[in-house]
Amino acid sequence: MSITILSQSATVGGLEDWGTPARSLSEVPCKLSGIEVDLAGAGENRTGIWECQPGSFERQLANAELMHILTGECTFTPQGGEALSIKAGDTLFFPANTFGQWNVIQTIRKVYVVMASPH
Repeated sequence: MSITILSQSATVGGLEDWGTPARSLSEVPCKLSGIEVDLAGAGENRTGIWECQPGSFERQLANAELMHILTGECTFTPQGGEALSIKAGDTLFFPANTFGQWNVIQTIRKVYVVMASPH
């Protein structure tokens, strides 16, 4: 088993084009990119680096997610809640079934762990 190191993950290159959000709210959809990291022993949990250019979209992922924001600035407004200001250095813990709206002000990059859905 080997350890994966993404040196300087805030600026590492080689991110793959992941298209645009499925539920974009911007006139011009923001562009998504990232790297999935295969982590032995993580089961069905998914891990990696994700980047999003400025724009707005709805979060539709039903899974719980842990993320650490490496760069950028945005807000997230949970359904029925107040807008949360998020910036580089923040760590977020999204419970399962957290839906709402992302508004990316300055390109954000995050490290993420998306938890597998319980069976």
